[in-house]
Amino acid sequence: MKIPKPVIYEVDYTNDDLSNLKTKERIKSKKDQKLIFNYPTVYIVNDEVNSSKYSVYVGETTNINRRTEEHMTNDSKNRKDWREMFESDRSKMFIIGHEHFNKSLTLDVENRLMQYLSSVESVVSVNNRRTNPQNDYYTAEELGPIFSQIWRKLRKKNKELFPLERIIRDSAIFKASPFHKLTREQMAAREDIILKVTEALNHDAASNFENKEQLIIVEGEAGSGKTVLMSSLFYELNQLAKEESDNVVIRGTSQYLLVNHDQQLKVYEQIVTKLGILSKQNPDVVSKPTRFINMHSEDKKADIVIVDEAHLLWTQGKQSYIGKNQLDDLLKRAKVVIAVLDRNQILSREQYWDEVEMRNKIHEAADKHKYIYLENQLRINADKETINWIRGLVDNRTIENIPRDSKKYDLRIFDDPETMYTKIQEKAKNEESGISRILATFDWEYVDKRKPDNEDYWYVKIGDWKLPWNLQIPQSKEEKRRNRDRAWAEQSQTIGEVGSTFTIQGFDLNYAGVIIGPSVKYRNGKIVFDKNESKNKKATQLRGTENGEKLDVSDFLLKNELNVLLTRGVNGLYIYAVDEELREALKKAKKGELFDNLKQ
Repeated sequence: MKIPKPVIYEVDYTNDDLSNLKTKERIKSKKDQKLIFNYPTVYIVNDEVNSSKYSVYVGETTNINRRTEEHMTNDSKNRKDWREMFESDRSKMFIIGHEHFNKSLTLDVENRLMQYLSSVESVVSVNNRRTNPQNDYYTAEELGPIFSQIWRKLRKKNKELFPLERIIRDSAIFKASPFHKLTREQMAAREDIILKVTEALNHDAASNFENKEQLIIVEGEAGSGKTVLMSSLFYELNQLAKEESDNVVIRGTSQYLLVNHDQQLKVYEQIVTKLGILSKQNPDVVSKPTRFINMHSEDKKADIVIVDEAHLLWTQGKQSYIGKNQLDDLLKRAKVVIAVLDRNQILSREQYWDEVEMRNKIHEAADKHKYIYLENQLRINADKETINWIRGLVDNRTIENIPRDSKKYDLRIFDDPETMYTKIQEKAKNEESGISRILATFDWEYVDKRKPDNEDYWYVKIGDWKLPWNLQIPQSKEEKRRNRDRAWAEQSQTIGEVGSTFTIQGFDLNYAGVIIGPSVKYRNGKIVFDKNESKNKKATQLRGTENGEKLDVSDFLLKNELNVLLTRGVNGLYIYAVDEELREALKKAKKGELFDNLKQ
């Protein structure tokens, strides 16, 4: 069925223009008048606060006349954001109507507009900060096509405020947005966590905060939707903390979001800034664990701390952190800690947890009904058999024949890195393919803040082919300014670099080209890890223990490095293996010949 086109009217956000709208002088078509004044509508008020920088408000209403009157007469007096829009001579309003609009559909369109606009570089603040994603309803399947029609029509009116959809959807902010429509599993997990937080705060109040650990653990493998869940949870807890919240236990509480990953920290800082959560009064609402620990005492606990990528927490002293275990220190400084982790993404000896200790933490949380496991794989757009093939290679260290994928997940094996790099470059140039990059295991030398002798860069070198490691290609002042808040993969020059786990962990790519270096080998039908071939000292150096012993945890950490790299590609995974036996096994697996050969 052909879906009708939306109608969009743009007016200056002034009393005169809105009065003309109400008297229907601006809308001549009887049909459009009906859609604007008798149907539910969605609207966007935007103010160009600086050159090409916008503050926006997104709303939906069943009565556009009454709603604009409320904004003009009440909100502009009581709220700073509305007063600034009302007094600005550059503020405008878009009113959107559609034949198929109903309350549920307009709420979903409103929510998606907030998700998109909060991901737009030129938008500095989004003033309507509620989330209203709807469950299933009669016209739910029309949301995607109707929204795309609306966005394209808005783009014709303002390309800076409404860039191409693919540019937004490729941004790291969009992928971590709290406005994503959660899956049933994510929604159930979020509501369960909020309930557990409420119970934990009640328990602490009753026990007078007597040093009792209130730890909630959320676990899930790479691509299970942990980041979106945590972003949504953090945002929802901030909403519940406001005075008008019905949750009297969470109302007025303080929340902090912590992450040890530099690239992910950039993303969260942008999100909380645009949503007005980060401010001069509350500048550390998003930070690294060490900063939080150093700035908070055990005597005056924070209320709620969410630790995304909690597997990156340090379990020994390092740099400005003089403690022994960051999670233990956080539990001493917060009434409730929500730790989101994937034990298969621990990458360095400073993050290594003793297996028994981790198992005990998880069992203890589970016994207290404070353990949640996310089962669904949301990142990789592939059949379960393809996902199981990747998991088998990493977890079981075996290679099976690569299954045919009905979803057309593009899993290829290459004979040389140059051909694979060319294919990734082609994908990166294709507007439909989105962000695609080359990644590699850390098997080539790279020393931060120092140049190699007789070379311009630290390179990944294979035969005559070479490409610089990440974060090295120089940028102009303008490029540095533009890329200041962008994650590594979002920067255009990085198509000429090789990414590592330290720049790509926590993010996804549409197509990932992975160079499996010489530290990963295939011997006697099994994947093996050779630490002598790795240049990742964080993984290969011995881990000290409290009793003075030295542990070799390189096998575990190098396996996790491979896991992170092989789970980045949303629509495709390209692999080149340096080890000849591994490369041949992968090629046979692609042709479906491996199992037969092993049987013989």
